[in-house]
Amino acid sequence: MIVSGTESDSHTWNLVFLQLQLEDWGHRVRNLGPCLPGAELAAECRREAPDLIVLSSVNGHGESDGLSAVAELRAVPELADTPIVIGGKLGTGRQLRAGAGGGGGESMTRRLLDAGFSAVFHESAGLPEFERYVSALGAVKAGRTGRVLEELRAAPTP
Repeated sequence: MIVSGTESDSHTWNLVFLQLQLEDWGHRVRNLGPCLPGAELAAECRREAPDLIVLSSVNGHGESDGLSAVAELRAVPELADTPIVIGGKLGTGRQLRAGAGGGGGESMTRRLLDAGFSAVFHESAGLPEFERYVSALGAVKAGRTGRVLEELRAAPTP
């Protein structure tokens, strides 16, 4: 798995937290750090061929940075089927409010998914939703999809 910050986000604590959490869940993680331009991210991911690419933002520019990063990643044929997720503070208050030109979190999620992300985790979702996604992804790779899909359907949504 690869964990990376977005291009304009210099925070590192979120990336270290994600790395440690994913490792605690049993995954091998490479942390590429903050402020990585999309072209560099795509080149590293092409070299690594990760099972999952996780982008994290805490500065509120996750949507705009994420849209350009996922375009770079999806332009690499070897990454066409690689799950790519983004999470954290993806927008500012104005962007996340419905109306006032912001469209709300649902509109933002739709734009990110339409651009090529496999899943979007807003800061309000918390870690359990991300953990369910990562667990389901691991089960799919291990061929245990039936049981996991049943568990995901039965789990309460946050």
